[in-house]
Amino acid sequence: MPSRFLPRRVNPPCDDPGLFLPFRFARRALLFDLGDNAPLSPRDLLKTSHVFVTHTHMDHFVGFDRLLRCCLGREKELFLFGPPGFIGNVEGKLAGYTWDLVERFSANLRLHLTEVRPEGRIQCACECRRRFQPGPKTVAPPSDGPLHAEPEFHVTAALLRHSTPCLGFALTERFGVNILKTELTALGLTPGPWLSRFKAALYAGADPCEAVETGSDPTGSSRRFTLGELSGRIARITAGRKIAYVTDVADTPGNRNAIIALARDADLLFIESPFLDRDRELAAAKHHLTARQAGEIAAQAGVKRFSLFHFSPRYQGREAEILAEAQQAYEQTGGGGAETNRKSQSAESESE
Repeated sequence: MPSRFLPRRVNPPCDDPGLFLPFRFARRALLFDLGDNAPLSPRDLLKTSHVFVTHTHMDHFVGFDRLLRCCLGREKELFLFGPPGFIGNVEGKLAGYTWDLVERFSANLRLHLTEVRPEGRIQCACECRRRFQPGPKTVAPPSDGPLHAEPEFHVTAALLRHSTPCLGFALTERFGVNILKTELTALGLTPGPWLSRFKAALYAGADPCEAVETGSDPTGSSRRFTLGELSGRIARITAGRKIAYVTDVADTPGNRNAIIALARDADLLFIESPFLDRDRELAAAKHHLTARQAGEIAAQAGVKRFSLFHFSPRYQGREAEILAEAQQAYEQTGGGGAETNRKSQSAESESE
């Protein structure tokens, strides 16, 4: 069953980190980190509804300005999440511009900010029409629940340590709904907006006896089924996928335990590996992982596949060494699905 998301790294592995997750069959996307996002088109950025920022070092946050510029003058709700100090960082960005012309915009851009702290979550909103002056802040107590949740999926976060506090993220789909085209044809139905409403009802756990309007059939007549009947005919329900994203972390016991818990049994883990193990002292000094450490963590978390990124520029042209070292550590640590991951890494290397 294909995932609801089509994840792709924003940049090659030696450039700024970032992960873009557009939805299948929908004009919407999620974004992890806001480094240089020039490879993303304005259309891609405008699809983005939620942004999850690990920390605000420049290579993870410089792209905020381009995203903001694309969204200005549009009616849009944009949700951004980050670590301790995040709201102040965004406010500082916004304060760096003069907003005397925004009253001319008929549409209103709203930024909804969430800062994750050990003692709880702080939230506030900034509106374009109010010259992005920060609204009142609300504080929620610490929670083990999702950072963001929708009927189809949720995103969790773990507070980790780099040279500064940072976040790791995991996106988990509840389940997948695969539409059987042959059954659609057999029932004389054609795809349309009604399919999105049908899937939404399944994700919402609606009553199986609820009526579903499927639109017109080839004769122009409207068709109606119960949700349970239609689901049994045209839908195949499968387990959802889990995608984790971790970057800029030191290999400490606390970090390793938190990452393993966050990425446990993920179908795909995007994990940084800036250095080879021969440079592990430099990696420790810079609060980063080596390729060996990344492979070990992937195996210990039981992930099915992992994808490496955020390589130090010193390894430009030597990316295969990093991939090989991580893969060897993954297999030696008992990583399941090693052959699948090896093929994935090989294909990824060839595509760069």
